[in-house]
Amino acid sequence: MRYPVLLACLLATVPGFAAAPAAARPGPAAAGVPKALATAVADPRRSPASRARDRYRHPAETLAFFGIRPDMTVVEIWPGGGWYAEILAPLLQGRGRYIAAAQGPGRGRDATEKLIASDPARFSRVALTTFDPKATSTIAPAGSADMVLTFRNVHNFLMAGDAAAAQAFTDFHKALKPGGVLGIVDHRLPEDRPADAERKSGYLKRSTIVRLATAAGFRLAGESQVNANPKDSADWPDGVWTLPPVLRRGEADRARYLAIGESDRMTLKFVKPAA
Repeated sequence: MRYPVLLACLLATVPGFAAAPAAARPGPAAAGVPKALATAVADPRRSPASRARDRYRHPAETLAFFGIRPDMTVVEIWPGGGWYAEILAPLLQGRGRYIAAAQGPGRGRDATEKLIASDPARFSRVALTTFDPKATSTIAPAGSADMVLTFRNVHNFLMAGDAAAAQAFTDFHKALKPGGVLGIVDHRLPEDRPADAERKSGYLKRSTIVRLATAAGFRLAGESQVNANPKDSADWPDGVWTLPPVLRRGEADRARYLAIGESDRMTLKFVKPAA
C-alpha cells in the first residue's frame, strides 16, 4: 500500500515538520541514487544541523550526478567542519579512500581535525592532507584520485587572486587519474553581471569556472540544476553571505532571506581526459 509513503511525502512539505529519529533509516533510494549512497546520506549519526541543509544541498543527487562509488579514492577540498565528510567518509570507508584536503593552520583545519577525532568509528581511515591555492599543494599522490570534490570554494580561490585560482585547478588535475572526475558546486553569478562582482560577492559566473578548468586541462562532462534556486537574485547587500546559513545581516530582513533559502548554485562535472 502506498498511502503511508504518500502521507510521509506530504508531511515533509509542511513547514516545521521534523521526522522522528526512526525516519532516519534509509528508505528506497531516489531515482539515480545508488543504495550505498542513499544509506550514507540517511545515516542518523549525521548531525541534525547537517541534515537540515539537505533540502538545499541535495547531497545524494549531487554525488550521484558526479558518479561517486564506494570503491573510489575521493579528495574533498577544504571539508571544514565536515558537512560532506559525514557522508563521504562512511561511504568510502570499506572499499574506497576518503582524503580530506584541509586548509593550513587555522579555524578551518581545526574544525576538520576535531571532526576526525570525534568519532573513530566513522573517521579513523580518513587521510588528512593540506591544500593551499597560493602554493603548489599535493592533495593526493599524483594520478591516484578517482574524484576531486569542492563545494562552494572556487569563489574563495578567485578572491585570493587569478594565480591562486589557476594553481588550484592545476593541483586538482595533477592528483586525478586519467578519466578522473572533478566535481564543483558553487554560487552562480548571472553571466551579464560585471566581472568585478566575482571578487567580492561570493558568486561566480559559470563561464569563469569553465575557463579555469579548461585551462588546467579538464573537459566539461556535464552539469546539473539540482542545486539551482530561482529565488536567489545574486545581488544582496552582503553578497552570498546575506542568505542562509550565514545570514550576515542578523535580524534585518531575516524572514525574507530564510524564505529565499540558500544560494542558487551551479553543479559542474569535469573530467581529466585519458592520456
